[in-house]
Amino acid sequence: MTHDRATRLLSFAAVVSALFGLAMFATVALNQRAVFEMFLDLAILPLDGADRLETTAAQLLTAISGGLLTGLGVMIWQVVRDVYSHDPETGGRIILRGVLAWFVIDSAGSVLAGAAFNVVMNSGFLALFLVPLLLARQARAHPV
Repeated sequence: MTHDRATRLLSFAAVVSALFGLAMFATVALNQRAVFEMFLDLAILPLDGADRLETTAAQLLTAISGGLLTGLGVMIWQVVRDVYSHDPETGGRIILRGVLAWFVIDSAGSVLAGAAFNVVMNSGFLALFLVPLLLARQARAHPV
C-alpha cells in the first residue's frame, strides 16, 4: 500500500471515529436514543431490546464516551496530517499505540461488563487503523 493511500485511509478512519463519537453525543443531546440503543442491544447480546439509555448515568457515560471518541478521531486526524504524512514511522507508532491502548481497555471492559460481542465491533474499528498502518509499513520495508 502506498504512503499516500495509507494517509487517506487513516484520515478516513479518524473521521469515522469522530463521527461515531458525535453520533453518541447527538443521541443524548437530541434525545434520539433508538439507534444507539440498537447498538447497545447488539453489543450486549441477546437482541432483546432490554438495553436502554434510560438512566441519567447511562446518558452521562454515553456523552462522555462520545466526547472521548470524537477527541480521539480529531487527534488522530492531526497526527496523520501533521506527523504521519511526513514521518510515517513516528506517526504510525503514535497512532498504533493509541488505538491499541483504546482497543485493549475498551474490549477488556466490555467483556467484564458482559458485552463480549463489543470486542467484535471494536475489531472493525481497530482494522480501520491497523490495515493501512501495517500494509504501508510492509511496503516501506519491502519496496518493489
